[in-house]
Amino acid sequence: MSIIKQKRFWKKAASVERTRGFGVELDGRSVNTPNKTALVVPTIVMADAIAAEWDAQSENIDPLSMPVTRSANSALDKVAPQQAEVVAMLAEYGNSDLLCYRAAGPKELIAQQAAAWDSVLDWAADEFGERLSVGEGVMHVAQDAALLENLHAEVAAFDNFALVGVHDLVSISGSLILALAVTRGVIIASDAWTKSRIDEQWQVSQWGEDDEATANEALKREAFLHADRFYQLSLT
Repeated sequence: MSIIKQKRFWKKAASVERTRGFGVELDGRSVNTPNKTALVVPTIVMADAIAAEWDAQSENIDPLSMPVTRSANSALDKVAPQQAEVVAMLAEYGNSDLLCYRAAGPKELIAQQAAAWDSVLDWAADEFGERLSVGEGVMHVAQDAALLENLHAEVAAFDNFALVGVHDLVSISGSLILALAVTRGVIIASDAWTKSRIDEQWQVSQWGEDDEATANEALKREAFLHADRFYQLSLT
């Protein structure tokens, strides 16, 4: 089945100030989301980035080359109507955080996990009042209820646009704590990505690389770094 490609129909994209934020116009006509919501974003730098994506389109529009536009659409069309549910889903990662599930062996992997993850858990303990409990294997590790409430409050403080970035930082890494460390500026996104892939890199070191898996890892890393960029663009 052939895919119908939408043609470029505008000459110039520009960011514009709105009453409650910033929008994007194509030859003076406002851009809307797929759900026909006015595309109004919280910062001029985000609006500028969206306008640049539209300006960069050639004869045919390629949505995959417009990640900031797609993330802004998600904030308005997907997160805004169900913000409480998104917050609850992300906060729940604190109850099953990647950093809390350690290998029982070999000792080299145990050491790598501890070196990468313990300092981040120490930081989180100082910030959120309690250290997350750590266990071996995949059996659920129960966490302190007050700590989980504090993590929920931290996530609930993000606006809809920030939540889009946080969502992908959490879901791609499997760690709410790593995501929060990135948003607080404790670690940079590329370091958080490396910390989140300790287990995968261990497997590669033991069994070698698989071309398909390597390609998938590259796509995940790109999405993770975009999530950080979008989060940063959302900050006023």
